[in-house]
Amino acid sequence: MIMKKNAIRWTSVALAAILLGGGVLAFRHFAGGNHREGKQAESVPQKRPPLSVRSMVIDAKPIIDYITSSGTLTASEEVDLSFESSGRITVLDIHEGQKVQKGTLLAKINDNELQAQRDKIIVQLKLAEDREQRQRTLLEREAISRESYEQSLAEMQALTADLAQIEAKIEKSSIFAPFDGIVGLRYTSEGAFVSPGTLVTKLVCVSPLKVDFSIPERYTGDVHTGMNVLFTVDGYLKPFKANVYAIEPRVDSKTRTITVRAMYPNTSETLMPGRYVTVELQLQLFNNAISIPTEALIPEMDGSLVYVYRSGKAQPVSVQTGIRTETEIQITSGLSVGDTLITSGILQLRTGLSVQLMAPHSDE
Repeated sequence: MIMKKNAIRWTSVALAAILLGGGVLAFRHFAGGNHREGKQAESVPQKRPPLSVRSMVIDAKPIIDYITSSGTLTASEEVDLSFESSGRITVLDIHEGQKVQKGTLLAKINDNELQAQRDKIIVQLKLAEDREQRQRTLLEREAISRESYEQSLAEMQALTADLAQIEAKIEKSSIFAPFDGIVGLRYTSEGAFVSPGTLVTKLVCVSPLKVDFSIPERYTGDVHTGMNVLFTVDGYLKPFKANVYAIEPRVDSKTRTITVRAMYPNTSETLMPGRYVTVELQLQLFNNAISIPTEALIPEMDGSLVYVYRSGKAQPVSVQTGIRTETEIQITSGLSVGDTLITSGILQLRTGLSVQLMAPHSDE
């Protein structure tokens, strides 16, 4: 019985040893195989494909430095017409919206009393002039004293002044067109009693028109009379051309801008004063300039750089910049006509990176 138990124990030990030995051999085989595969993988380096990028060939073209601003159309001449004295309107020859010439009588108040006073003074003045002439003759003959002559002279001069005063009052009782223009709406009627300052109508000259706009103070030295400006108006497809003729001689301390005024002929009288316009002022024209898309420029602490394509590689080039437009920036040095500029994948580029140029009209 004891021998039988010992035989069973030795048999179990032998089986455990066999199983453990097989596991160790299997682990060594598996580990050895992976180690060989790792060495084989390390011995074959993986090559990255070239980076596909878009590009453009540098070419010289005109570029314009300009300012965009908002402005307003104003009449070259505009005035509110009113009487300078009180009275009842007897003449009102105003046709709303009609053109009138300078000096045209538009309205008149009752001046019968002033006319009567004028006639009376004219008669008195004629008598005074005759008296002064007789007194002068007698003075030359020493028939009267100089005091008597000077008294008649002063009387004549006083009546002359009275006549001028009456005629000025008569002139104030009428409204004449001060310039050629278009009559506006009428704000009173014939027979109405008006006082000084009561608005009767407006007179506006719409040909030519003024274009008023403001620009930042830093452009003060770049703007001068004679410059051309383009402005657009809602409802019109084509821009209009005006000419700068006046510049405000001071900077607005609140807005830090200067006001510029241009003149537009408006010979067809299609535009009206008061309209909002968008003004484009051309500061400088560069006929043969190199410009690139703004997204291709990489700003740095000590300047700016771009990447160009050379022999299948991306190479950085330091550049100097000039004026900037909405979509492009001028390059004053660093690039030459014929260089191939990389315009996409900028953040992935580095010196010597292999790149592949996309077709010019690729949809990718």
